[in-house]
Amino acid sequence: MSKLKITPLADRVLVEAAAAQETTASGIIIPDTAKEKPQKGKVVAVGNGKKDEPLTVKVGDEVLYGKYAGTEITIEDAEYLMMREADILAIV
Repeated sequence: MSKLKITPLADRVLVEAAAAQETTASGIIIPDTAKEKPQKGKVVAVGNGKKDEPLTVKVGDEVLYGKYAGTEITIEDAEYLMMREADILAIV
């Protein structure tokens, strides 16, 4: 699985969010106060799924999720999002 010492329960997934965009396409630097929360990330840990619903995502998948999806948690000085698989919109 993953090197983290955490295992999500049931249909929950642990996602490492992608870094926020630092500059625009034209090269303008975006200040910290104007950066948008990324809506893309990498799955780093998955639960076992529900009894009748196995999980479709797996560790290593790049996923898109809703803007307000998940709960932010810090593990070993790194930021992650814990969310239900239903909050994931697509696998990229």
